[in-house]
Amino acid sequence: MNSYCNDKVVVVTGAGGTLCSAIAIDLAKKGAKVVLVGRTREKLEKVSAAIAAAKGVCRIEPGDVTDEAAVADIAVRVEAEWGPCRFLINGAGGNNVKAMPTRLRFCEKDLCVKNNPVNPVNPVQKELPADRGFFDIDMEAFKSVLEINTLGTVIPSRIFGLQMAKAGGGAILNFASMNTYRPLTRVAPYAMSKAAIANWTMFFAQYMAPAKVRVNAVAPGFMVNERSRAYLMTPDGGLSARGEQVMHHTPMGRFGEAEDLLGCVNWLLDDSASAFVTGITVPVDGGFLSSAGV
Repeated sequence: MNSYCNDKVVVVTGAGGTLCSAIAIDLAKKGAKVVLVGRTREKLEKVSAAIAAAKGVCRIEPGDVTDEAAVADIAVRVEAEWGPCRFLINGAGGNNVKAMPTRLRFCEKDLCVKNNPVNPVNPVQKELPADRGFFDIDMEAFKSVLEINTLGTVIPSRIFGLQMAKAGGGAILNFASMNTYRPLTRVAPYAMSKAAIANWTMFFAQYMAPAKVRVNAVAPGFMVNERSRAYLMTPDGGLSARGEQVMHHTPMGRFGEAEDLLGCVNWLLDDSASAFVTGITVPVDGGFLSSAGV
């Protein structure tokens, strides 16, 4: 097989998710040796089965990308058995409903939030009220979102990026978001962390350039997956109110599918196609960022 990633080691974090599983399967079909990293073995096993069915090569490495020692252990095992990482997809990340307010604007209720015995400010909330403002969200959940989306990218980049540098080169692909460009409602820590990803991508790109390691990011638009389906669609397959707002701002008139990312991902990883490209974040969004909705 003649492809840019044939027989090369590709590490994919968040490999059990809708988007990164499609990327992992595509790279395996192109001949890459794919390392599937994620916290849930069952999800990784499904991706592994799909790769096996396509006659690809992969291995499952369960782990938490915010645990530096655990990621380092994975890197040592992979290098000993397969050789150094050549491509890294930093797809691990996520949000937490406990860090999401249901009330979108400040109101008088915020002034008495500290006196609300049902929903205290600091303790972890066991029940989430329907009317929850920013000032009574769970700050531990807020911190966890920042950690998975930022350190969950930085830590694998440090460990596998050093492998690449020692081996003579490589390419890293980070995952940004529409929130990278402007914060969407209700997702403050997620938006904050995804804005940081674009900044980190630029920093690490200029730092790693002398080592012949390119670092870029992709910013998916509104893609359909298990999480997004719940708030973009109704149970019967129609559009929710939020889904209608998104569609009103999407000139191409549809939600994205995982396969819509593959062309951009392959371009950014392929040294022959994007040899002089590093430090950028590419939106794959159906025109969402170009539209003011009017």
